[in-house]
Amino acid sequence: MKYGKEIPPKFYVNHKIRFYDLHKTYTFVGNFRVMVSRIITEKIKFLATKYPVVTLTGTRQCGKSTLLKSTFPDYRYVSLEDLDLRMMVKDDPRGFLTNFGAKTIIDEAQYVPELFSYIQTKIDAENETGTYILSGSHNFLLLQNISQSLAGRTAILKLAPFSIPELKNAGLLPDNINEWLLTGGYPRIYDRQIAPTDFYPHYIQTYIDRDIRTIREISNLSRFVRFLKLCAARIGQLLNLSSLANEAEITVPTANTWLSLLESSYVIFLLKPYHNNFNKRLIKSPKLYFYDTGLVSSLLGLENAAQLSTHYLRGEIFENMIIAETVKKYFFEGKEPQIYFWRDNNNNEVDLLLETSTKLQAIEIKSSATMKNDFFKGLETFQSISGIEPENSFVVYGGEIDYTAKKGKFVSWKNMSEIFGG
Repeated sequence: MKYGKEIPPKFYVNHKIRFYDLHKTYTFVGNFRVMVSRIITEKIKFLATKYPVVTLTGTRQCGKSTLLKSTFPDYRYVSLEDLDLRMMVKDDPRGFLTNFGAKTIIDEAQYVPELFSYIQTKIDAENETGTYILSGSHNFLLLQNISQSLAGRTAILKLAPFSIPELKNAGLLPDNINEWLLTGGYPRIYDRQIAPTDFYPHYIQTYIDRDIRTIREISNLSRFVRFLKLCAARIGQLLNLSSLANEAEITVPTANTWLSLLESSYVIFLLKPYHNNFNKRLIKSPKLYFYDTGLVSSLLGLENAAQLSTHYLRGEIFENMIIAETVKKYFFEGKEPQIYFWRDNNNNEVDLLLETSTKLQAIEIKSSATMKNDFFKGLETFQSISGIEPENSFVVYGGEIDYTAKKGKFVSWKNMSEIFGG
């Protein structure tokens, strides 16, 4: 754990100050200031030297504004969440850009769609890099405006809640796997020391009130919340849209629209099946996962780690965590995840495949804290038909020890970044 200057308890309790220092975000543990370095920082700084605009998207409250302020301390920061400023920008977008000049962070930029065409005109005329940094919580609206006006002129990066390596490096990662699954990685939980049971219900309400209402009119919000909870109960399962719609008491087209809303706001993602069938019939439906297990646990009504330890979906929640961590790894490198699952019509399955131009890696995910040889069963089947070597076969499990076996390697959930070579 990295400590800075001790903060008097009274100062912490009354003021709850968040600190910025270059690309490091400070949060509190007890009376101390603790650094949490975001892995994506260097990529953002690099792309700002290559593009006139850099855009940072991601789920609500994952730390976008904090990261941008700390990464670009010499830039002016303006948030169009401020209604008075927003109206001024709407009335005179050209005057706004002239007044603030280059090197400006524009947060919640999607609130003024008219601004994007003026940004395009300005950056085309000046032909400079790093002119504007854009971000926003309504990702669908933000990206829609970008595609209309700034296509080819901006690098687009995605941020997510804290990852295991980020919290591990800061000494904040819970030792107990159930605590981590319950807590999740949203920065405010760590920054303000908020209990997950206090944070997530308010987060869900804020998400619905501020994001969903803005993007699409939903007449029955309670039904949407029910739909969200039903999605949480289906993590790690093949997506059956008809069944989901039926249980949520909505039409299939509505269920499809709501899933798209959850995807575009980075609440859920769909893991696609592997495209190479190796001469066997494959399952074609995707699997449903969330970006954060703390949110899943809240939607399932879990209130403490003891409940999670005996929950019927504990294995699926653990699997969700490992796959979400893999997605974060790609996001923080500025890449799109090239990940899949594999299952044939005989129910032979591998939970996660990572594909690059040079190799294919297969990962089985088990929540057990004990290493067992039969965890390699699905991997052995996949090895026999794909030709993948044991050195590229892994079991990520809930224990503490990494161990190389004949059939592959056991990797602790805390060390899964080693699979990626990091």
